[in-house]
Amino acid sequence: QVQLVESGGGLVQAGGSLRLSCAASGRSFSSYSMGWFRQAPGKEREFVAAISWSGGSTGYADSVKGRFSISRDNAKNTVYLQMNSLKPEDTAVYYCAAARSAYGGVRASNYNDWGQGTQVTVSS
Repeated sequence: QVQLVESGGGLVQAGGSLRLSCAASGRSFSSYSMGWFRQAPGKEREFVAAISWSGGSTGYADSVKGRFSISRDNAKNTVYLQMNSLKPEDTAVYYCAAARSAYGGVRASNYNDWGQGTQVTVSS
């Protein structure tokens, strides 16, 4: 099991940027693939981005492709989500998640451990 703590959320104007961080504690962070998901009020949790345990493979939801970038630093047990050109529709609670596989992909059910989430609010 790995414990996950997100940070970096906040209030930003449309067109702005934020970088979310997810710090993991526990053993063997590099053996987990990681993902970011988000949930807006009244909506289901949705996939945002994923990265393989080595960092060599990444994937993005169509809605964020070209604007968001996921990366990881296994030496720091941290995964990041760089969010640029933010839109009001990006407003949500953002969660990081860990999967005990090489690549967790888009399905939330593939992920075993979840953080508590960090709020991102984009004003128009």
